[in-house]
Amino acid sequence: MELFDSHTHLNDKPFAGATEKYLQQARDLGVTKMAIVGSDRALNQGALDLAAQYPELSAIVGWHPEFVQDYNQAIEAELVQQIQRPEVVALGEIGLDYHWDEEHHLAQQKLFQHQIEMAQTYKLPISVHSRDALEDTYRILKASHVERTGGIMHSFNGTPEWAAKFLDLGMMISFSGVVSFKNAPDVHASAKVIPADRLLVETDAPYLTPEPYRGKQNEPGYTRYVAEAVAKLRDVPVEAIAAATFANAKRIFKVN
Repeated sequence: MELFDSHTHLNDKPFAGATEKYLQQARDLGVTKMAIVGSDRALNQGALDLAAQYPELSAIVGWHPEFVQDYNQAIEAELVQQIQRPEVVALGEIGLDYHWDEEHHLAQQKLFQHQIEMAQTYKLPISVHSRDALEDTYRILKASHVERTGGIMHSFNGTPEWAAKFLDLGMMISFSGVVSFKNAPDVHASAKVIPADRLLVETDAPYLTPEPYRGKQNEPGYTRYVAEAVAKLRDVPVEAIAAATFANAKRIFKVN
């Protein structure tokens, strides 16, 4: 059984200096491929460095809505250069986050739209972060014709009705450790109904640690427990979830 962690931050500070350890722990749990995701200048560079060093890793680079005020022309010029590198498989994580930021919703929306256009120019799928902003996220994706390059709703936390809307736009739906939480009924319901060919699993490590390790630092190997939670909800063998999500990740990211 092989698993693909479609969204992880092995480039983040908690993993610094211990890449080999976490890669081996992931292999021990069947996780053989990962997409390393950036969100600002340092994490973008870290994703690129790891993907260049390890053939089983791919890079996703982009500008997170949390840092919208820091975006400028110099960053954009750097990002344009980065997304043309062969190890880059998507642009992200991009999107909207209204949870903490009550002042810059319009700026977030403009940057999200702009980065979607960049992705389409360079024929890359997108990895979408949406927190407390599903309605605006959907509106922008639809208006932008996201189906031209496709993308992923990362760590999806909406209802089956919202999932259907994003599926209609051609998006893939990715589940994180939240799908294993007992107090996540909307996520559970959505995980049961996503078509097998549009389903992905991820850790978002070091965040959102799945059961049975909730409360501790997450790591890419725990994709295994996310897949097990999805399999339990769908009443299928975990091997079936692993096979489907592995194939789906390879397809969206265009990797072998």
